[in-house]
Amino acid sequence: MSVPTLPTEKTFSSFNKAQGANYAQNRRGYHPNLYKTIIDHHTSTGGQLTTVLDVGCGPGIATRALAPQFIHAIGLDPSEGMITTARSLGGVTSTSEPIRFEISTAEDLGSHLSPPVEDLSVDLITAATAAHWFDMKHFWPSAARVLKPGGTVALWTTGDAAMHPSMPNAAAIQTSMDEIEERELKPFFVLGNLLTRGLYADLKLPWTLDSPVADFDEAAFFKKEWGPENSDQFFEGGAVELDLDTMEKMLGTASPVQRWRDAHPETAGTDRDIIKIIRKEVERLLHEAGVEKGKEVVRGNIKGVLMIFKKKA
Repeated sequence: MSVPTLPTEKTFSSFNKAQGANYAQNRRGYHPNLYKTIIDHHTSTGGQLTTVLDVGCGPGIATRALAPQFIHAIGLDPSEGMITTARSLGGVTSTSEPIRFEISTAEDLGSHLSPPVEDLSVDLITAATAAHWFDMKHFWPSAARVLKPGGTVALWTTGDAAMHPSMPNAAAIQTSMDEIEERELKPFFVLGNLLTRGLYADLKLPWTLDSPVADFDEAAFFKKEWGPENSDQFFEGGAVELDLDTMEKMLGTASPVQRWRDAHPETAGTDRDIIKIIRKEVERLLHEAGVEKGKEVVRGNIKGVLMIFKKKA
């Protein structure tokens, strides 16, 4: 079943400076091999390394990782709080030019800025765990407009995580997490969350739009997935292994959690906060399996997907 047209994302785009800073601090970056896959594919198919445009950049995690490969780097995000954080964290390109961070939607791609993102000026467009918030029927024509002939679009996202079977009481913890999610968080899922869970299987591509964007070469489409056998190659630092304090902070950056907290202001941040409920349940089941207090660790298998598109030369 195809996913309906996505509404405008409101959770992250409304972030203030403090929320943007918290997001930057508690979201993991991506593995160097993921970036290497993108750059190698881009250059081996004729792409140049002059300008990278990172869309939905948030606090600039991926922008800063990619910028040293390029002469110019631009990060765009609709959230003032995210862009304020990105600017405060900075970052430079291969020529020590500061990254340019600007407020803009993925649909506009900086056409309103001063100076604007010029037509036919960008070599590589990236979107790290963000494309599921875009209105793709407007994003793809804008991407075709700003990309140089032979340019590249790289979109990637993480999917859902599962408890690693080597973890004590892994099956019971997974069952409990699934039950809590179904009961508490599923009502706060929106279409973008479902697109990530499906590893972008229903994301609108240039050739699957009602009005296809012919600038992109379907025959050159590239896709790579991460699963249990290589999940340690998706996020920075390798395998997902977290103490419970870190787990709590990372889960708190998820958009359904933010919406849950917005809907439950009287319990957000208290012992009845949804993340506290999850933590207590994980602690209980780890202790049940003999894990000592203070030594609780969770290990996960991550799914991920990377899609690369080429504009016709």
